[in-house]
Amino acid sequence: MAFDGRKQAKFRAGMRRRIEVLRAKTEDSLDFALDHMMQDRVDSYFKVEEGLEEIDRTLGLIEEELGQIRDLSGALRLDSRLEFIEDRFEELDSEVRQRPRRRRRKINMADFFKAAGGGGSGYSEGGRGEINSASEAFQALGLEDGSSMSAITAAFRLRAKKLHPDVRKGDRSSEPELRRIIEAYQYLKENLSMMQTEPPQHS
Repeated sequence: MAFDGRKQAKFRAGMRRRIEVLRAKTEDSLDFALDHMMQDRVDSYFKVEEGLEEIDRTLGLIEEELGQIRDLSGALRLDSRLEFIEDRFEELDSEVRQRPRRRRRKINMADFFKAAGGGGSGYSEGGRGEINSASEAFQALGLEDGSSMSAITAAFRLRAKKLHPDVRKGDRSSEPELRRIIEAYQYLKENLSMMQTEPPQHS
């Protein structure tokens, strides 16, 4: 059964609102997972990240198909597909937010890798971390000094995923570099807003 123009417009507007809301919630859930799960449940984080990224890709496909809907059966099919994705998001988001919401000022890398099964301290001699300045942190993530927080987060996610032992078929040789980029990300996350708001220094 064909839609008239008014019903088509109403259906599309409603679907776009739902897509927009779900997209924002997905990004928020991913940020929450990055802040909390990377500390204590790194293996679960990568699974959740993959699921949330798949949701985002599927929303893009649904959005593309939306302009091609001409009849009621097509609308119902697409509505059911979006409803399925909404349900999938709720499953993933529940998994993310049931984790302990402890917020530590800095990741204790020894505890982090014990929890992840990697062992090792993650610190250089003397117990200090390897990242001691913003410049070092940007360099570790392959970014230019002054990059935005969104660029930092994107670079961190990409590198962490490539270096994780699960992705490398159990090969743990990349763990020192993984520890380094985690420390770099945490350093910038904690200090970037302060660096950006500090008044300029006058000589």
